Amino acid sequence: MSFPVFKGAGYVLVHTPDMIVRNGTTCTVEQEINPDSEFLKEIGGKIRSYEEVVNYLPNQVYIGNLRPEFLEDKKLPWCEIEHKGERKGKFGQIAPQDEFLALMQISDAFELVKLSEEFVSAVRPALEENYPELQSFFHLLKGSDISDAQELINGHVAQGLYHDNKLVGYVKRAHDVDVNLNAHTMFENLVVKASGVMSAIELVRSSGVNLEDIDYVIECSEEACGDMNQRGGGNFAKSIAEMVGFVNATGSDTRGFCAGPAHALTNAAALVKAGVHKNVVVVAGGASAKLGMNAKDHVKKGLPVLEDVVGGFAVLVSENDGVNPIIRTDLVGKHTVGTGSAPQAVMTALITQGLDKAGLKIPDVDVFSVEMQNPDITKPAGAGNVPEANYKMIGALAATRGEIEKKELKDFIAKRGLPGWAPTQGHIPSGVPYVGFLIDDLTTGDKNRAMIVGKGSLFLGRMTNLFDGLSLIAERNPGVEEEAGSSISKDEIRKIIAESMRNIALNMIEE
Repeated sequence: MSFPVFKGAGYVLVHTPDMIVRNGTTCTVEQEINPDSEFLKEIGGKIRSYEEVVNYLPNQVYIGNLRPEFLEDKKLPWCEIEHKGERKGKFGQIAPQDEFLALMQISDAFELVKLSEEFVSAVRPALEENYPELQSFFHLLKGSDISDAQELINGHVAQGLYHDNKLVGYVKRAHDVDVNLNAHTMFENLVVKASGVMSAIELVRSSGVNLEDIDYVIECSEEACGDMNQRGGGNFAKSIAEMVGFVNATGSDTRGFCAGPAHALTNAAALVKAGVHKNVVVVAGGASAKLGMNAKDHVKKGLPVLEDVVGGFAVLVSENDGVNPIIRTDLVGKHTVGTGSAPQAVMTALITQGLDKAGLKIPDVDVFSVEMQNPDITKPAGAGNVPEANYKMIGALAATRGEIEKKELKDFIAKRGLPGWAPTQGHIPSGVPYVGFLIDDLTTGDKNRAMIVGKGSLFLGRMTNLFDGLSLIAERNPGVEEEAGSSISKDEIRKIIAESMRNIALNMIEE
């Protein structure tokens, strides 16, 4: 059986300090209900610089400059460890806010984003230098008179854009009465689109794939664009494909809260396996609403605001090339309606379902990529070390099934687990941060099998109390593109023809 493969991955982080206070829901809600709070007075002094964000160890892991294992023996808080990082890494980059605001404008197809002439003049050289792939859109970067900005913002006609705590532009509403096209929503949608475009560009850079070869795009962030008649109609995917230059692609959006990427990867793998498409890009932009989500706890404990980046990723799923890790579409695990919400039941369904189909045991998986949330962020907020908690449950499940001894539990977690390094942007940490490393580990590395586990909280939509989740198993490619015995090679055909011709010639001579 010829399985699809993971062929590439790209990752971006965008440092957005001004958006933390002005667009993150923790701060905006506080401004609404308690505008004179001590938290709001203190937070400005707790926001990190761009250089500090670049130097931050988990961020360097996210873009591929460091392996996740580098964090294993590092004592928390990691934000206090000195390190010299780089903007660009093997899988992507950490971008500054000013360039991102410019990218939001050129991602805007309806002239809703206005930026001051001074700001545009200052940022244009950096945009042209760092994003040559978007050259055909540079004409959309325009400076404007924004003297009416504050009036529009006060009247809820526009959402302000700030840099260095200075108003440098705004996003206008796209409709006078449609709440789905108001300034706030259009701002969030453009953040998703721009960060998705950046992620797809990083995928192209790291994988070297030809733009014309991409024939489908699936976008799986946690936002939904549409108007009053189709609130979540989409389509982020096609809008991203248009900008990146995937001229032969169409696409659609897939939503599943934090589990969205797992669903999207499964859909992509199925499309390729079925022969519907040859190269499918799964991409997701980031969520501005989640900036500074746990900032109150961080500030209270004397830490900087650690949720200061918008995240994004893109993954390429392609036909079997005989080299890259295969995706076992026959071994997908899922949280069903009947699974229930007990943690043990959820983990059992996701981890063992796919393995049982192949007669495999939990220790047969070399590495599990679960909710790879950065414990530097979650522990001070009272959520504990999320990846570690998942690995303990997986190890306990293996022990319960008699696949390891209880005394081996600690060693199991150390060998098959990873420290978390991804920002808490919901869908961003959900299994997918490891894909770039997975490709390395299952090709040139020493691992043969990995599992990606995505989990989601569907109850956040107030439609159901169910959890959600999917798991995917990837394996080292055996180097066989076609199922053994399913076809005859060209060399074998040539030999058969040659032998037949020789026999015919001999028969003619004998006659």
